[in-house]
Amino acid sequence: MLAVIDYGAGNLRSVLHALKHLRACDMRLARQPDELEGAEKIILPGVGAFGACMEQMRKQNLVEPLRNALAAGVPYLGICVGMQMLYEVGEEMGEHPGLGILGGRVVRFPQFADRKVPHMGWNQLNIRRESELLKGLDEENYVYFVHSYYCAPTDGNTVVASVDYGVEFAAFVQRGNIYGMQFHPEKSQKIGLRILANFLRI
Repeated sequence: MLAVIDYGAGNLRSVLHALKHLRACDMRLARQPDELEGAEKIILPGVGAFGACMEQMRKQNLVEPLRNALAAGVPYLGICVGMQMLYEVGEEMGEHPGLGILGGRVVRFPQFADRKVPHMGWNQLNIRRESELLKGLDEENYVYFVHSYYCAPTDGNTVVASVDYGVEFAAFVQRGNIYGMQFHPEKSQKIGLRILANFLRI
């Protein structure tokens, strides 16, 4: 069973549409702790501010059940803020604690003279190492981003792919069963669908 976490702020419609296009079966929304029980895979979509998203996860009592599932080895895919919440601290609108599953912080892009923040649009992934989620992708792996904050991991070995947008940041991280993507696979057309299909096949 695939559980897609609904904490009231995620980009659920686009993600669910992509999963239905891929004919993902045995899928349910998880809004409360017992709906994560028995999950064989978990997806946490994300749109919104880091602190507000974490607060909503706490209000719905989803934090500890999610931590327990990941510790038990359940494959997890965090998208955008769903990736950011994996880290220890987010700096959006003040400092807020994250899930603390990965070491590092979520920080804001600096003010650039030659580019806009938020970072919005298509960028090519700079692949650093192999991942089963990247199998079958073309060499020109352009994916879609919308964000003003990015993850700065303390362990560079977790970074599967990066993107250069004035600074080089982690676009895709993995540690064991835990995957995080700053970009939106559900909005990244054929490349994104391939990535989601690879996750479903784990």
